[in-house]
Amino acid sequence: MSVLKLRSPWVLGLAVCFPAFQSAAAPPAGPLRIHPENPRYFTDGARMSDGSLRAVYLTGSHTWNNLVDMGRSDPPNEFDWESYLSFLEKHHHNFIRLWAWDSTTWDTRANGALGKDFIHHAAPLPWARTGPGTALDGKPKFNLAQFNPEYFERLRSRVKTAGERGIYVSVMLFEGWGLFHGNRRRGTEDGWAWRSHPFNPANTVQAPKVEGADPFSGRVHTLRSPEVNQFQAAYVRKVVDTLNDLDNVLYEVINEGGEREWNWWVVQTIHDHQRAKPKQHPVGNTGHGAERLPTMLASPAEWLSPGRADGYAEDPPAWNENKVSLLDTDHIWGVGGNPGWVWKSFLRGHNPIFMDPYDGSVLGADRGWEPIRAAMGYARRVAERLNLAAMTPRNELASTGYCLACPGQEYLVYQPAGGKDFSLQLRSGEYRLEWIDPSRPEPAGSDRLRAEDGTRQFQAPFAGSAVLHLKAQKARQ
Repeated sequence: MSVLKLRSPWVLGLAVCFPAFQSAAAPPAGPLRIHPENPRYFTDGARMSDGSLRAVYLTGSHTWNNLVDMGRSDPPNEFDWESYLSFLEKHHHNFIRLWAWDSTTWDTRANGALGKDFIHHAAPLPWARTGPGTALDGKPKFNLAQFNPEYFERLRSRVKTAGERGIYVSVMLFEGWGLFHGNRRRGTEDGWAWRSHPFNPANTVQAPKVEGADPFSGRVHTLRSPEVNQFQAAYVRKVVDTLNDLDNVLYEVINEGGEREWNWWVVQTIHDHQRAKPKQHPVGNTGHGAERLPTMLASPAEWLSPGRADGYAEDPPAWNENKVSLLDTDHIWGVGGNPGWVWKSFLRGHNPIFMDPYDGSVLGADRGWEPIRAAMGYARRVAERLNLAAMTPRNELASTGYCLACPGQEYLVYQPAGGKDFSLQLRSGEYRLEWIDPSRPEPAGSDRLRAEDGTRQFQAPFAGSAVLHLKAQKARQ
């Protein structure tokens, strides 16, 4: 069996086939909702040239202090939001998680090799510190019945300005890692996250009853703390009221925490409050917390983020569920990943996103993360050229095991093994063939292919991993 390579080194029609890498992103056409024909993706309601709903592929870098400032000083230095947006645009990213932080501190020694060796201060938080009385940190107590205007003004401004640049924002409502994972960890003082938590009765004017509260811990992401739940529900409704008119909004219940019943209750609280409002925004939940994949799939959430404990890691399985998967390196490595993982995730029906140390001010340093940032943008460039809504993971069609396809119409295959040929089962027809070097923003070459039903061998015309794109050409009249 012959192996198909390019007949010539020159490239056909790149300006038409592949848009310029620096093209500007358009603002969302409307709020996201699960695509009715392909629930691996969202749609914003915009239509393709054939009248079908466009699928929206989400990818991007998020970092811990992109909403709540963090740093050694108290108060911490303000995050440079405009520079961050420019960084996202440069890499052609269109999605971030906008991070909440529940406590007023973060003991980074809880993060092992990624940590600094000092305590971060975190501000602003959603509730005003009015007193009377002083909290455990010596400042006025939080008043859970009074919101902090600075927080909500910042929240709205950042979501709005991101949308103007075509970036979708998942607004994290609660942060669970601190209490669920980091609160009692080697190298830190036990209870650091709880002692600086606004719902700690010692830190609030209202002093609510908290399940299991003691000097070191308390359970607030549970329905067994009903006094706390009342304040949580009011906060959730305030966030929805602040952002409902914006199109680029998603919600995330909590980062890596929350009991199943409580998670579902937060989702339902958002849905109930949105129901009487002009716009409905999707709600999601994340792995590596108290919930696992089966209950997240059964939940009323529209999207989720599976983790390593759910079986999604270096070689993620194909996604064939009825909710959108935002596959996050945060729930797999903490900080980690590589360009190959981006392409594997994309070809298996996920929307990959990256927990990015960014400028290194919060955790970690730049250990060569630029390739994964670039790969996410390159993969999105390819996704934007596909009829993505019609394509599903079809691993069995390609010997590599990585294939998105609408058989007979369009195929996208990833070959992670550089220099090796691979096979692809094709339906008969005439196709435009295009090779893509996944480490570069533009195609590496294109050609025409006439195929009969059956298996065809291919080999990339360059060394290293490769992506093959085949698109059926309409018969001439």
